[in-house]
Amino acid sequence: MSNVRPESMARITTPELANAFIEEQVAAVRAQVGDKKVLLALSGGVDSSVVAALLIKAIGKQLVCVHVNHGLMRKGESEQVIEVFGKAMDANLIYVDATDRFLDLLAGVSEPERKRKIIGGEFIKVFDEEASKLEGISFLAQGTIYPDILESKGVKAHHNVGGLPEEMHMELVEPVKLLYKDEVRVVGEALGLPHGMVYRQPFPGPGLGVRCLGAITRDRLHALREADAILREEFDKNGLAGKVWQYFIAVPDMKSVGVKDGKRYEGWPAIIRAVNTTDAMTATIEEIPYSLLHHITDRITHEVDGINRVLLDLTPKPIGTIEWE
Repeated sequence: MSNVRPESMARITTPELANAFIEEQVAAVRAQVGDKKVLLALSGGVDSSVVAALLIKAIGKQLVCVHVNHGLMRKGESEQVIEVFGKAMDANLIYVDATDRFLDLLAGVSEPERKRKIIGGEFIKVFDEEASKLEGISFLAQGTIYPDILESKGVKAHHNVGGLPEEMHMELVEPVKLLYKDEVRVVGEALGLPHGMVYRQPFPGPGLGVRCLGAITRDRLHALREADAILREEFDKNGLAGKVWQYFIAVPDMKSVGVKDGKRYEGWPAIIRAVNTTDAMTATIEEIPYSLLHHITDRITHEVDGINRVLLDLTPKPIGTIEWE
């Protein structure tokens, strides 16, 4: 299949069309792979999860999924990968908890670009180590989707698990490479993946690493993860999850004085970012009811140790980027 989406290809908008696509891809994957093994880096993101579910349907245990937890995932994400793929789908899943390895390397590093490089580089190393322990892997599956191909006329660097040992000579398996993101989601639902996984927000490769601003410390990272979980839970409960394209918390490396239990209390601020966009090139600010903002502030400042203020970022893009780092 060439990397050009045929004009005749109908947009996948219904479960019927999704099921037809799944059947077609199951047959194509079986024909391509035969009885060989396929390796997939399963992040838990939409694209890699849909590819995993599709390949499990096609080739079952011939697919080896490697999930690397770099310690910068949102609350409950690695657990969901284990629950959905390891348990419910009975996948051949290798789970690597590399939290200490990543956080030790990141200690004291405050420059955003260096943080990204360390996280990306170490991810490839951990994945390589796992891949080299496996025997007889002939194929590498990737969650490449059509916009990735359009953007780069090839595969985006961070999608392509670079640095795989040369002698592995793996052929690529990319079953959703002609689909747009909305189509991938329809296919994911048809494959029986949980709605929350299929409709989860875009999440940067370095994860919470670019939202724990400056040098990452374990205590501030923990506070960020807990505050972010409260924001997501409240947006879900109050019907904003489907209306706002991306919303998250960033926690800067600075403290301010507050009062708790009648005593001075130094803590970090949690910054709420909630934006809408169609193409991520520009973004507008979503209006959140003040009553909900007060409730979220109350919960975060009372339930999350170390955070004593909540701020709202009102900056559109341009001039502010969506992420802070």
